[in-house]
Amino acid sequence: MTQPDSTQPDSTQPDSNPPAGPVVILVQPQLAENIGMTARAMANFGLSELRLVAPKNGWPKKGVREAASGATHILDGASVHATLGEAIADLHYVLATTARERGQMKRVYAPDEAMRDVAGRTGQRVGILFGRERAGLDNDEVSLADAIVTFPVDARFSSLNLAQGVLLMGYEWRRAAGLSALPFTGEMLSPPATREAMASLFASLEEGLARAGFYPPEKRDIIARNMRDMLHRMAMTEQDVRTMRGALRALMTRKTN
Repeated sequence: MTQPDSTQPDSTQPDSNPPAGPVVILVQPQLAENIGMTARAMANFGLSELRLVAPKNGWPKKGVREAASGATHILDGASVHATLGEAIADLHYVLATTARERGQMKRVYAPDEAMRDVAGRTGQRVGILFGRERAGLDNDEVSLADAIVTFPVDARFSSLNLAQGVLLMGYEWRRAAGLSALPFTGEMLSPPATREAMASLFASLEEGLARAGFYPPEKRDIIARNMRDMLHRMAMTEQDVRTMRGALRALMTRKTN
């Protein structure tokens, strides 16, 4: 069995120096649950900077940390701003999320297109605006953005809550940034069974079935071939064969005792 090449990075390990993701900016958020779940969604996909613009009823909010489900580092680092202009002052590029057409001459992106563009803006600080729970962003706020992002939702129910919108954008950013390797795979951990191992399994299976009187005498060869074909289609591994032979031995031993 070959050893893994220690010079190759392990794609299942977290990137020690991931690219900086876009800043998430919530404009006048009201509910602690929504802010907490937004932080959780950000942490899921490696976004770390949260800015709050004039959160209603002040900050911090009771219950926000519980709703974050462990993503409290994002809440601890969140900054609060009196105005949207203040919150985006240091950014180079800003996207506004909205479910409604605004009649403004701005480019409109789907989330995947927007994040591919963002991923290519090396060295630029990017922010994504998310509006109020009930009304979203107003037109003046949208006018401060460089482009609009909207989601391809069912027109009969287009409303997303804050955390859902952030989750979608975070997912697409992670894909666009090349960080979307799955944490594990379904590849076989045992090598494919050899023909010798398969032949030995067939012999054990056919012997056990013959002892049990399974075969009609005139059809034994046909049934045996069909069963071999069936087992070949399973593309069995060495571990599969060992497990199957162990099960057969247990059954045959019990039968003879």
